[in-house]
Amino acid sequence: MRPPRSIVTGLLAGVLASLLFAGAVSALEVGQKAPDFTLNGTDGKPVKLSDLTAKGPIVLYTFIAAFTST
Repeated sequence: MRPPRSIVTGLLAGVLASLLFAGAVSALEVGQKAPDFTLNGTDGKPVKLSDLTAKGPIVLYTFIAAFTST
């Protein structure tokens, strides 16, 4: 069963926001596992990365210019 799109979208937005405000962040290399984190989904409930990956692979897609005026 795939997680609802709104949860994945909220999770992605939270990850991007945390990366923007985290300061100096080291990038992951190909093959490295992402650190486990918890963010609130669009419904306000916490969602853990480890809970999602326990159900199967997760794809995070970046919409770099999706919320810009360009």
